[in-house]
Amino acid sequence: MSAPDYLPGHGLLTGRTAVITAAAGAGIGGATARRFLEEGARVVIGDAHTRRLKESAHALAEEFGADRVTALNCDVTDEDQVQALFAHAEEAHGRLDIVVNNAGLGGTAELTEMTDDQWTKILDVTLNGTFRCTRAALRSLQAAGTGGVIVNNASVAGWRAQRGQAHYAAAKAGVMALTRCAALEAADYGVRVNAVAPSLAMHPHLAKVTSAELLAELTEKEAFGRYAEPWEVANVIVFLASGYSSYMTGEVVAVSSQHA
Repeated sequence: MSAPDYLPGHGLLTGRTAVITAAAGAGIGGATARRFLEEGARVVIGDAHTRRLKESAHALAEEFGADRVTALNCDVTDEDQVQALFAHAEEAHGRLDIVVNNAGLGGTAELTEMTDDQWTKILDVTLNGTFRCTRAALRSLQAAGTGGVIVNNASVAGWRAQRGQAHYAAAKAGVMALTRCAALEAADYGVRVNAVAPSLAMHPHLAKVTSAELLAELTEKEAFGRYAEPWEVANVIVFLASGYSSYMTGEVVAVSSQHA
């Protein structure tokens, strides 16, 4: 089954300012930045890759207007860079409404061969980075007192077991738990916190770092017999960021049939 037609924007995020991490490139973060712009938002994109960030920001600004797109280097393992990203969003646009924590790092290693560095690197980007950005976002949104939304990028790996993925699965399960706990605290000041859990969203970088055999195996397990397009995951993120999900918080929404 082929992917459906790309849907036009409907102004669901008009006038809102969003910070999106790991948003330079062809993956879910980049697709989310584009979808948010198509829905009327202003976006601040962060990424640790300077060249890709500059190219992505330039392309989006050319298409949607320089007043709606700003960018800043942000390595989510660096607290100072996280703080700078959120300060930049408030300075550039005067407010913060939505945060999408997309930064994550994968890898494959059997536990008996896994080094401390491999374990720590995956956890620091994927779980600790989401924690740092969630903390910064909640502090900003709490101080503003105008509500807001946080959407975290988890994974079906947080629910299911897969060989060679102990570090990644543990990190993503942690993102799910962080989402639920943060949602309870954030509800006190009108902020919603949810997560998406994709399985296989294909993009060029993933194809470079994942074997063709594994991609074929994962694709075959999906109900539609195909991988997701990054923009299909971004559409769910748009829903969670918009007023259409106003009573949802603490939820992890699978964007895959393979969630158990």
